[in-house]
Amino acid sequence: MDHFLYRDGALYAEDVPVTEIAAAVGTPFYVYSTATLKRHFQLFDDALAWGDHLVCFAMKSASNQAIIKLLGDAGAGMDVVSGGEYLRAKAAGIPGERIVFSGVGKTADEMRMALEGGIRQFNVESEPEMIVLDQVAQSLGVVAPITVRVNPDVDAKTHAKIATGKSENKFGIPISRARDVYAMAAKMPGLKVIGIDVHIGSQLTELAPFEAAYRKVAELTETLRADGHEITRLDLGGGLGIPYSRSNEAPPLPTDYGDLIKRTVGHLGCEIEIEPGRLISGNAGLMVSKVIYVKSGEDRDFLILDGAMNDLIRPAMYDAYHDIVPVIEPQPGAEPAKYDIVGPVCESGDTFAKGRVMPAVMPDDLVAFRSAGAYGAVMSSEYNSRPLIPEVLVDGDQFAVIRARPTYEEMIARDTLPEWLV
Repeated sequence: MDHFLYRDGALYAEDVPVTEIAAAVGTPFYVYSTATLKRHFQLFDDALAWGDHLVCFAMKSASNQAIIKLLGDAGAGMDVVSGGEYLRAKAAGIPGERIVFSGVGKTADEMRMALEGGIRQFNVESEPEMIVLDQVAQSLGVVAPITVRVNPDVDAKTHAKIATGKSENKFGIPISRARDVYAMAAKMPGLKVIGIDVHIGSQLTELAPFEAAYRKVAELTETLRADGHEITRLDLGGGLGIPYSRSNEAPPLPTDYGDLIKRTVGHLGCEIEIEPGRLISGNAGLMVSKVIYVKSGEDRDFLILDGAMNDLIRPAMYDAYHDIVPVIEPQPGAEPAKYDIVGPVCESGDTFAKGRVMPAVMPDDLVAFRSAGAYGAVMSSEYNSRPLIPEVLVDGDQFAVIRARPTYEEMIARDTLPEWLV
């Protein structure tokens, strides 16, 4: 469910016409719904109400300060994967005890930053990382709380580029070596083992891979406790998918996911952490773009937009699907058209869809990319010297720009000429 609906023949973001936002900020732009973000967070929080838990929003999916703050105010923790994300979370007012630091390549500087600023835990991904974290913690005279991310070798049945729980993936340690790694951690004075971490991938549309992974984690918990380790927290990652096409079968609900967690690990008495990103932010955002040209090719028509792959890279990177709809609702019975929908970037890969059947549109019409709130703005770039596009947050009948479009002058001014070229 989202809060982007047609009303009186026009697409609205909550109670604001999308055309009104476009007139104020120009196109292309991202727009997010406060009501959708809050509702989706609450679904996860309610799904785990049977036990002690924390829902940590995966900031890599959408890291604007306004989004972080509104979710933090609702009670969310944050899952960060870099020093920059950690500082964003802190700047948005998220206390250190609600920030989990994940990621396969944490540096000593990032570790020091988090230990000095406060951290809930580090999800450690390798023995070398563990050694460095122990050294940094001892140098500061503190003890770092850790879980160890185990790789359960479970096929998440998702896109190869967003699968993280198979043996060939770079994430975590093989679950077969977990006992040795935990024994190693127990001997390090700068570390305190508190739990186990697992994350098998993103955009999962069925629960069976989660169940396979979580049953392995439950078995490992019992084994590690028998070895003398105090396992009090299970970080079960995120990855629950969203329906990118409204014609597709809907993925499992957060309530079903919560029931699965209770069934597989609820008997262990551990605090549960989950790290959803896409399901909270994905359907909470649109990218809105304007039609520049409708171009007739030899065997197809091209819909050329002012939005491009640098603004929304998912289709070029993952062959990802987004519903693309006119902002002005077509009249009943209107004839559809078939387009290759493309942007102006000088790459053949700057293609959002091929042979897409949709209502016919004209130059200067607005179109909206649904389900663009996750991995949209955060993955954007200035390729072809195109400025980053604005982000807008709607709350009821009001909206605000939460990231402004830089001017060309501001963008170019970041370059610096060496002395010998001045």
